[in-house]
Amino acid sequence: MVASQTTVTKAAPTLLPQPGDAAIPMALLELELSLDGFSGSKDEFAAFVRTVAADIGGELLFTLPASGLVEDCLTIAAIRYSDAGKAPTILFVCLGGDGNAIRVEQPGERTADLKNFAEAFVGVLERI
Repeated sequence: MVASQTTVTKAAPTLLPQPGDAAIPMALLELELSLDGFSGSKDEFAAFVRTVAADIGGELLFTLPASGLVEDCLTIAAIRYSDAGKAPTILFVCLGGDGNAIRVEQPGERTADLKNFAEAFVGVLERI
């Protein structure tokens, strides 16, 4: 009778992402979590987004009616966020069609022109 051989291999430890290397910057995660606390109305949306953006070191650029640019969205708020040492990012905070839910959208194909407008808006503000 021959004894069976068993080999045991140790798995290499998986390193957790460092704060600077994380796929989702901590401030953006904080933004998502803070936006979940919205319990206001359409009229309070802009003030709420301004406060939350400021809390993560961002700024509200403008709000405007979604006009079909983003699905299930009444109002879009454009915010600019700068992570330490990186180029500023434009994000869109959308007030859902029900007027209660808020979500963050990255600029995409349908909102590319709006992103360009937001960047031009920032350029004008920086020259003033």
